[in-house]
Order: sequence, then structure tokens, then C-alpha cells
Amino acid sequence: MSKRPGALRAARSVVTALVRNAIARRRPAAELPEVPAPSGVDGYARHVTALGAIAAEPAVVVDLARDLGRAHEWLTLHAAWRGERPERIEPGGEFVQQIRLMDIPAQARWVVERADDEGFALRGTGPMGITLGLWCTVRPAPEGTVIRLDGALDGAPVRGPVGSTAVRSVELALADSISALAALAQGAPGRRLSVPDEPIRHERTGRFLDPHTPVVVGVGQVVNRRPDLDAPREPVDLAAEALREAARDSGAAIDLLAQADLVYAVPSASWSYADQAGAVAELVGASRATTVQTSAQGGDGGQLAVNDAAQEIVDGRAGIALISGAEAGATMAALQRAGTEPSWTRHSGDAAPDRKIGQDRPANNEAETAVGLGAPIFVYPLLESALRGREGGDPDEHRARIAGLWSRMSEVAASNPYAWDPTPRTPEEIATPGERNRWVSDPYTKLMCANLQVDLAAALVVTSVAAAHAAGIPQDRWVFVHAGASATEQWFVSERADLAESPAIAAAGAAALGHAGVSVDDLGPVDLYSCFPSAVQLAANALGLPWDDPSRPLSVTGGLTSAGGPGNNYGTHAVATIVPRLRDAPAEVGLTTSLGWYATKHSVGLYSATPPEKAFAHLRPAFDRPATRPASTELDGTGVVEATTLVHRGDGEPEALLLSVLAEDGSRVLLRNEEPDLRETDLVRRRVRVTDGRIEVVDTDRQELPPPPDAPVRTSRHGANGEVVVITLDRPRVRNAVDRRLALALEQAVDDAEADPTVRVLVLTGAGGTFCAGMDLAEANRGAVPVTDRRGPLGLTAEPPVKPTIAAVEGAALAGGFELALCADFIVAADDAVFGLPEAKRGLLAAAGGLWRTATRLPRSIALELALVAEPLPAARLAELGLVNQVVPAGTALGAALGMAGRIAANAPLSVRVGKEMIDAAVTWDDGEGFARQSELAGPVLLSEDAREGVAAFAERRPPVWTGR
Repeated sequence: MSKRPGALRAARSVVTALVRNAIARRRPAAELPEVPAPSGVDGYARHVTALGAIAAEPAVVVDLARDLGRAHEWLTLHAAWRGERPERIEPGGEFVQQIRLMDIPAQARWVVERADDEGFALRGTGPMGITLGLWCTVRPAPEGTVIRLDGALDGAPVRGPVGSTAVRSVELALADSISALAALAQGAPGRRLSVPDEPIRHERTGRFLDPHTPVVVGVGQVVNRRPDLDAPREPVDLAAEALREAARDSGAAIDLLAQADLVYAVPSASWSYADQAGAVAELVGASRATTVQTSAQGGDGGQLAVNDAAQEIVDGRAGIALISGAEAGATMAALQRAGTEPSWTRHSGDAAPDRKIGQDRPANNEAETAVGLGAPIFVYPLLESALRGREGGDPDEHRARIAGLWSRMSEVAASNPYAWDPTPRTPEEIATPGERNRWVSDPYTKLMCANLQVDLAAALVVTSVAAAHAAGIPQDRWVFVHAGASATEQWFVSERADLAESPAIAAAGAAALGHAGVSVDDLGPVDLYSCFPSAVQLAANALGLPWDDPSRPLSVTGGLTSAGGPGNNYGTHAVATIVPRLRDAPAEVGLTTSLGWYATKHSVGLYSATPPEKAFAHLRPAFDRPATRPASTELDGTGVVEATTLVHRGDGEPEALLLSVLAEDGSRVLLRNEEPDLRETDLVRRRVRVTDGRIEVVDTDRQELPPPPDAPVRTSRHGANGEVVVITLDRPRVRNAVDRRLALALEQAVDDAEADPTVRVLVLTGAGGTFCAGMDLAEANRGAVPVTDRRGPLGLTAEPPVKPTIAAVEGAALAGGFELALCADFIVAADDAVFGLPEAKRGLLAAAGGLWRTATRLPRSIALELALVAEPLPAARLAELGLVNQVVPAGTALGAALGMAGRIAANAPLSVRVGKEMIDAAVTWDDGEGFARQSELAGPVLLSEDAREGVAAFAERRPPVWTGR
């Protein structure tokens, strides 16, 4: 999120109040009749008031205000009821309610002190010793009723850290409550759907569900097989139609689209919109919604949007989310053939959605670009060749097998009413090139490739079960989102350890299945992203599914050739197709996968019409990544061919042979050969060399592939639940000096750990008895500078981890090594460890944060000694000065760091996160803002579920169970 959730909700409350102003405040507050303050407010430390006019009789207003069955419809402080509640506010009554303070649910025990025809007075107790008061006072007015709401708070937290932030949240809530009560009393059209924050009973299972449980309640698809060139329909029109169909599919009793909190768009590839989500929101009347867009290029977008929306719902930031995407590729192609240009929506330069999700990076590195490996129709056939090489099959035999897979896909499409081409085809028809089925890139014919020239749209409506219940959506329309996961491969395909494996899909699949408590054998319908046969095989192999079993379909749509390849949006079609299947078979669990670029970025989702046992989570698992391979275009010596593809021109004639060759040192060499002499030879797993620009076969026997070079960074999980990640710099032969390959790997390891919500603490250490000797000067002298795009020098120093990080230092931490240690929050050092900035001895400066960070964390004279004398200082001396937290015997630094990490991870997640945030920010606060800023940060923690759990666990003498909420 780009903004804090509480700030977003507060801002939305203010905007909503302004929108309702015409109803609730016919006149300025200064012109309203005076309503005196109720008795008792002076006894509280903090007190706020809201005043407004309502065009309804006082008796009507009071009747609504005292009706506890309708409190959730207007009192925006309300979150949920606890236990039995009375029907109305009556004198002497008592009830327990969850209210929202600073957007955090807090339990309030109320006693009714007064209830009459002029309103009510409530006194109560809240968490952490807070006392509360709430008063409603009404008076007749010339145009109806004037209403005054008063809120008051007292107690140590209110007088201290929570203070003004808490009372401000109450003030905003009271103003919004008056507006909502006015709309309710006047029966105003277009009023926001009122959603009580209470458990919902699932009728079929009898279970009570958390109100924030996410469900897909509506799906819609559009297929426009005959483009109208006189009135060509643009993608956002098709997307809006799909959303309207999804709303109808839900059976909601209200206008579901107008009530949306979030509108997601998967960007169209056939027409570019700066703010596609905003355009769709306007078309469907979702004027209040926050808009979100997935990355401009990436077929993972549809499932990624579902995962993100479901997490927003679980976290209580949204109740209704709309997801859509559309393509008008067939229309665009027809218009281009006709020589015309559509007059579709064009946004101004400053148009943008409120938020963007997903990764946008260049798709190819220099080596790939140099040989022309710059499009999916070339890369996926190369992956296919690597898969065949692993299996050891004959080329013709393998082509027959994948043609059989694609034939079965076409049979699925034949029964899909939204398939672009519902024509069943035989394996022979698919495998045999011809006039209407030209070669694209061996072994793929056109009928094995995604069909992008389609007019298709798909949409989903995802809600909380509470919103679904409030909207009157029948439960037989509900399909629960059990788990979602996202992960990326090594970004550039030529740098991956093995072209025939997908560690990222394996990690994402295992995370989602593990969270849901489901095995692969338990799965019902499955849809694996199917742009090309190799994509299906990679996913099936990673998940443990058979890809060549006719009894086990791997698509519910028919795949991107037959059902259609709608740019980035296929994943939305997959979910929209699997949901009706699961409604009809409520005991089954379905799985869908989506991917972007060259099987690079992945999203996985698990769905069922049976409620989940565990709350949904969007998982981003950190996993031990295989070593990368350096990529080049020059083969020195011999190498083993890992994969090949013969690229064909648009007329089907051969153009060039592309090869991936693994050199003896484990690097990957990409070659392009335009000579025809090797085109009929099966080179996969054969040893070759390049002589005078010609590729020669050295050995025709099947060869094993050289392993990649040793990984410069290793990761491992520690703790009972893997909550600690150890990142080890592993180049001991050069004292763990940082070259570009290590910097990239370090950045990736930190990114993975930061993204994984199960990781609580990071430990950074070095292999071989040395922490790090700094930048690899020999590599830098050759022009390979260890600077990454985001985390900067050394792969870390420009953007250190947000999560608590401990440096476990053995031996030397010099130059860049010291700068890496300074990025940590804690340093645990061996008693023989030394730290220094010797750059001045090489005519350099410690410009990766070394000089700056030592100046802020050490006395000036010591920082100058490190910089100018340039001699190392021992760990004991830096411990005396407060830079090193702990000095331990040599060889035990990692164990001691893990002990500290375990103690940190045992504490409340919110307390740890906000405590670190506050300490890091405090140095930038002046005296005037310090107390206010700490109150703003501390308030949500002090009122959190974890705060209540911590106090209860202490009183009950048991270990706390943290939820992070």
C-alpha cells in the first residue's frame, strides 16, 4: 500500500462526509440551533463533538439511533457485537460492542445511563484501562432535526501515547455517522451498503465465518467473435460488460458495482490506457472506489489481482472488489487491414490509477537481445527443447506428445461457450505444419501458440462474506479464495540454473497448498497457464501433476490457443471459468496458475465452495534459489547444448537456429546460427564448439549438463516456523568480496525475505570465517561494478531491509563489508573480528553509506579515525562505543545472532515493526512533532489484538499467540 490503511480510511470518511453534506447539513453548523453539551463530558480528558441537521422528524431520528439492530448502518465507530445484545438502547441496559479507534477494533463494555425521546447517553470501558462516553442529543429544528453526537475518552493511554490520534479518529467517525444517519432517516438513494462486522453463518456447513473471509460471488465473460468495424468496441467497454455480467451472476439484491471499494484492471495489450481501472470504474458507476492496476506486461495479472483483493478484504481495508481485463485484438487487426484507426479512449498524461501492483522490468538482458531471443514465440520453444532434453525423448515423439496435450486442450475449448475457437483438433492436425498451420519456432506450429487476435473480456466480483450477506447474495454463489501465492524466477531466462525447471512455481504452489492444507492429490479442477506447451509442463512438473495423462485435464478453458490468449488477462478467464465448476461441486478444491513474460513471474490461487479452515493469505514465499548462470554470446572451448529452436519467418521458412550452450565453467552461451547445415541435426545434449564462427559437433553421445557456478549467496530458514532467514555471502576464496553476481543475488535474497510475511528477522553473515572484504576490486577494474538497480551499491546499501536485521560477523568486515554490516540493525561480532574503512589507501571513499553511517552512529573522532587513518578497529572497541551489540567467542557469532533473532521473533510482530519504524524515524523529528508522531504510530499497536493477547497471556501465565493484528 502506498498509504497507511488508517489514513486511507480516515480520508475516505472525510470524503464520504462531504459527499453526504447536501443531505446531512443543509445549513452551516454556525446557523444550526444550539444544542447544549450533555452532562458528564467534563469528566473526561478528551472530548469531541459533531453537529448536523437531518430533514426528518426527531422521533424518527431517535428511533433509528436507539435501534441497535441498525447501529452498523450509521454508527461508523461500530465494528461488531460481542455476545447477546438488546434490541434497543433502553435505560439501564448493558452490552458489549467492538468499536473502531484509529481503524483498530477495540472492545467497549457499555452501560446505558439515559435513553429517552431526546437521545441517549452511554458510559463504558475499553482496552488498556480506557474509559469511554457516547452521547446522542436531538432537538427539533425548522427543517426537521438538529443532532449532536459527543464522544469522550480517558485513561492512561489517552492521556499519553494514543492521545490526540485516537480522539481525532472518533471526531471523524462522529461526523460521518451523522451523515450516514441522515441518509438512513431520509431513505437516500445510493447510500453505502451497510456491512456489520460480525461472524456470518455458512448455511451448508453450519460454520460461523470471519466476516472478512473473501469470496468470489460473481463471474462474467464476453466473447465478441464478429468485430463491428462501423462501431468498434474498445477494451474498457468489453470489460464493463463483463463486470455487469458478473454482477448479474452474483444474484445481488443491490447495485453491487456502485458499492465497490476497489476496482482492479489487468492492462490491455491491444489498446493502452494510462488509467484503465479508472475508465472501467467510471463506466460501471464505481465512483467511490480506489483504482488498482497490474503491471503493464504480465499474464500473472489476473490471479495477482485476486490475491491482492482477497488480502485487502482479509485485512479489513475493503469489502467489495471488482477485477476485469479485456482485449480487442481481433477488432484492431481488422481495423488495421481496413486502413482505419479507432477513436477509442485516450487519457491525459497525468492520468494514473491510485495504485499499481506487480513487477515491471525489461524482459531481456544483452545476451538474449543480441541473438534475437526477444519474444515469447522464441523463448518458450527453447524451454520446450530443454524439457525434451531432460526427458531424453526423440524430437518427433516429443512433438506428438505435446500435440496430444494441445488436442485435449482444444476438446475442452469445444465445450466452453466463451472460447474464441471452440474447434476440437486432432494431434496430427496440430503437429503437422501447413498453409493454415505454419511453423513458428520448432517444435511449435501456429496451433501450439497463444492466439492474441481475440476480442475477449473477463471479470470477477470478490467480496467479504459480510458484504455478500449484506448485499443479499445467495450463498450458493459463493466460492471462497482459500490461498494465493506469488513468486518470480531468476528474472532473465538465460541466467536461470535450469531451463527445464521452475523453482518459483514449486515454491508458490507448495506455499498455497500448505496454507490451505491441501495436497495435489486432493485437487479437483485445475487450470495451468497454457500460452505454450512448455508453460504447462513446467507448472505441472513443479506442482507434481502429470501433464501427459488424458484422464487429468490441466485446463478448464481450453488454453490460450483455442480459448484465446487475451494479452495479460487469461488468468481472469481461468478463474471465471473454474468458479461455476466449483459451485456445482462444493467439496472440490480448484487451482489456477498465471504467469508473466517467459515463465518469469507467477501467481497461484486455490478456490472452493467449502469455507477454508484457515484465513486467506497472499503468500510470497522466500525460497532457496538455485545458483544463476552468467550469460554471454561467445563460447570459449566446448560446451553442451542444453536447448535449441529453429526460428521461422512469417511465411513459415526457416530463418535461424538459436542455441543455449552450457560451457564447462557452468556459464550459459547463447548462439545464433543462420547456416542451414545444422538444421536437421538433433543437437540437444551434444557437445559442440565454435570454430571460425561455425558450430561443430564434438561428441554425438548424450552429455550431462555442466552445473552452474557455485552460488555466491546462500539462504536458509531457522526457527520453529522458519521465521528467521540467514543470508550467507559465499565467496570464501576471495574473502566474500562483492562482485556484481553476488550483489544481484544478495538483493534477490533480501527482496524474497522482505516479501514473505512469515519471515520476521534476517541474519546476514559470511562463509569461511570472514564476513566480507568489500567490493571485488578485480571485477570492478574489468567494469563489472556491484551496483543493483534498486538496492544500489553492493546490492543492499541504498535500501537496507525494513525487517530487523542482524549482522553476524566473523573475521574481517572491511570497506564494503563494513558498509554491509552498517546496514544491519544489530551487530554480533566474534572477539577477533575487525571493522574498517580502508578506502583511503586505494584512493577511494566509502561512498556506499560507510562514511555517512559511521558519522551518525559513532563519535566524530572515531568516525574520522576510520575514514582518515583507514586502519581497522577491533570488535571490542566498537562494542564499547555502542556500534557492536554483542561480542562472542570466535566461531559462535552466527549462533549468537540466531539466538537474538529468535528472541526478536518471539515478540509481537506489530510491536517489533512499529518500534523499529519509530526509532529509525525519531532522529528526523523535532521537539514539536515528536510526541504527535509517536502517538500516531503507537496508537494502533496499543489498541491491537496483539496488545490484548499480550496482557491476557501475562495474566494467565501462558505464552502469547500473536496474530500480527
